Amino acid sequence: MALGRIPWCEIKDSTGSAAAIPLLLNSVAWGDAATARSALDDLRTRICQYGFVVEQATAATVPFLWELAQLPHVTCRAQIIQLLRSIADARQWESTAAVYPKLLHHRENHVVWERQARQAVRDRRGELRRLMNDEDAEIAQATTELARAIGA
Repeated sequence: MALGRIPWCEIKDSTGSAAAIPLLLNSVAWGDAATARSALDDLRTRICQYGFVVEQATAATVPFLWELAQLPHVTCRAQIIQLLRSIADARQWESTAAVYPKLLHHRENHVVWERQARQAVRDRRGELRRLMNDEDAEIAQATTELARAIGA
């Protein structure tokens, strides 16, 4: 994975700088079950807070989540797929902007971040079939729900 290509220090997550995201992704990838789950929970808070509020760093993180969801040694694959679904369903900023259009003219355009994050999930929808056929029923179910969410 090309984590080094993303300027994490220059983009934001819910805590401020997204500089911690590569470490969290690595912990999800290579940690034991407890470590991976904890790192994924922290990552969720940073890029999809409350399960529906995305951040600037979300779209950049999505391709790495897709990669992790496909690696057999990752212990929390179903939860990663559920996070991708939450991102695909996120419309908090878009809904708010429909009522308060001034939000669209804000220096930090959260609506654009949200749309980019949803598009990043849809861009990798070609990988759904393989995950739907996974032997793990929880992964297959989470993938089916994700497929429904993105209309695949």
